[in-house]
Amino acid sequence: MPLLREQRTRATSAAVHDGTPVETTPGDERIPRRLIGSIIAVGSLAFIGILTETVMTVLFPQLMEEFGVNMATVQWITTIYLLSVGVTMPLSSYLNRRFTMKSTFVAAVALAVLGSAIMVFTSHFAVILLARVIQGVGSGVATPLMMNIILQQSPRSKVGRLMGVGSLVITVAPAIGPTVGGATASALPWRSIFVVVIPIVLIVSLPIGLVCIQQRRPLEEARLNPLQFLAIVVGLAALILAINQGGVAISDSVSGKDAVPTIVVAVASLIVGAASLVFFGWSTKRSYSPLIRLGWMRDRVVMFHLAAYLLMPMVGIGFGYVITNLAQLSLGTTALVAGLLVLPGALIGAFFAPVGGMFYDRYGARRPILAAFTACIVAVALMLAFSMHMTPALLAGLYFVFGVGYALGYSNILTSALRGVAPEFSPDGNAVFNTSLQFGGAAGTTLFSTVFAIAQAGAGAQGTARFAHATAVGGAWTFGVMLLIVIVSWCLLFAAFRLRGR
Repeated sequence: MPLLREQRTRATSAAVHDGTPVETTPGDERIPRRLIGSIIAVGSLAFIGILTETVMTVLFPQLMEEFGVNMATVQWITTIYLLSVGVTMPLSSYLNRRFTMKSTFVAAVALAVLGSAIMVFTSHFAVILLARVIQGVGSGVATPLMMNIILQQSPRSKVGRLMGVGSLVITVAPAIGPTVGGATASALPWRSIFVVVIPIVLIVSLPIGLVCIQQRRPLEEARLNPLQFLAIVVGLAALILAINQGGVAISDSVSGKDAVPTIVVAVASLIVGAASLVFFGWSTKRSYSPLIRLGWMRDRVVMFHLAAYLLMPMVGIGFGYVITNLAQLSLGTTALVAGLLVLPGALIGAFFAPVGGMFYDRYGARRPILAAFTACIVAVALMLAFSMHMTPALLAGLYFVFGVGYALGYSNILTSALRGVAPEFSPDGNAVFNTSLQFGGAAGTTLFSTVFAIAQAGAGAQGTARFAHATAVGGAWTFGVMLLIVIVSWCLLFAAFRLRGR
């Protein structure tokens, strides 16, 4: 067994990430300092983008009052950001082949600064949504760039733990985002967070990136197919709109309003979204230089991983919205306390992401992933069981269990899936998986806000006992949907590992 392990290590060490076999020595398995700096630079940019996204979720009640909008409308501040990230990530494969990593990084910095500046100076809801789109595009460039750097430049024996570190950089942001938002709302104007973001990006992220980011693989003659990109944008946006309008239609029906117009919009959006994605898949097969190469998706093992990678962020990202709003609107906590409820589970859980990567490097994918998501199932099942008798402490404790399990298992799904993809197609796989992550988060936030809106329909004004009870009912429904999603994800991964074992 030691001999087999040594042979396997040598075999994996003998291939660099551009697919070119080279001879290596044990010293080549050390992590270069510039690689660490690159991960810090690009990861901090992605961190700030996700931080500004999660900061807003705890501010929804305040924003609803400031701009005079309801829950279904204000959630677009989060949804449109996640959607912008999602529709940008398919470009990452093209950008990786066509432009240097350093130039892509600088473009992401410029977008992050511009979006934050607009957020600081505008007072119109529509312009705020535009700023969120710009910020989302910047984050949509930065996140897959970090993953591509790790996949292409890290030693093979360290891929799992470095992917865990990359996941840590990203997942700490949701941990502290609601707390930062709650603290900001309690002491300062909410726009002050964006005043702080700009100098951090320009003073920390940009200089480190300019020094450390290196180009290890040659550029290619890739061409951008605008029709394929438009199909991705229309497809994902239309599907999110279908979820939103379907919920609005149900809410209108419960309230006794005319739901026919919203039903028509929901059905039309669903048809347009599905047709656009089918067209995208069809056109990539006939394109000389497709936006994303999809041939690797014929592998059923990879597709089961992808489905789970799409579903789990619906719960993982959606929890930031669910907990902070359930705590404020049903349990009667302040914005600061609501943010603090998320902090232990998300922050401590986030630090388990590299531990999950180490488990992957040592034990493989099956046991670490399935055990982690079993903990998630138990946590959500208990939330459902105690949903109508929930207290802030119990909510925070159960979310802590979920957060640890989610952090231990989620980043390993991508590592396990791309193990079955040829190295030259890893940027394409990375683009699809990261797009699925963001789309799942946007869909989850939209779905759960819709469930709450349905439960709150006809329950009177915000702040009344009736409205608080309706919100608690919406929380119970939401936990039920979450439990179903996590169980389906576990089953998909179990099936993937059985297929791979054969």
